[in-house]
Amino acid sequence: ATLHLIRPLGFSLEDKYLKRCGLDYWDISEIKYYDSFEELQEKYPDAKYYYSTTKAEKTHSEMEYEDGCFLVFGKETKGLPKPLVEANMDTCIRIPMLNIEKARSLNLSNCVAIVVYEAMRQIGYPGMR
Repeated sequence: ATLHLIRPLGFSLEDKYLKRCGLDYWDISEIKYYDSFEELQEKYPDAKYYYSTTKAEKTHSEMEYEDGCFLVFGKETKGLPKPLVEANMDTCIRIPMLNIEKARSLNLSNCVAIVVYEAMRQIGYPGMR
């Protein structure tokens, strides 16, 4: 999967710890940068977008993904902007979590892994063995 990042980033890609997290994958990763979400949408106007939020009715595994779709995640601390979620409720997804106030959300990297692998499973793990 290609990683599409929207500026401003809440972290530095030059950080040695961030690069260490990528281990053997950092040099084979495809990363693209945009100055706004609108710029991304303008570049891929026909793509299907799925928005990850705790506000969604459908779970990530109930949605049907297609090759070339975009999985959109917000800031770990705030999530996606409310207007974006409200305007796209039909393609919003959530990961099931305990319905207990003390149970916080999963961290962003875990959420991305869960949703990306479900989407990859549905489209047959392209390019993977």
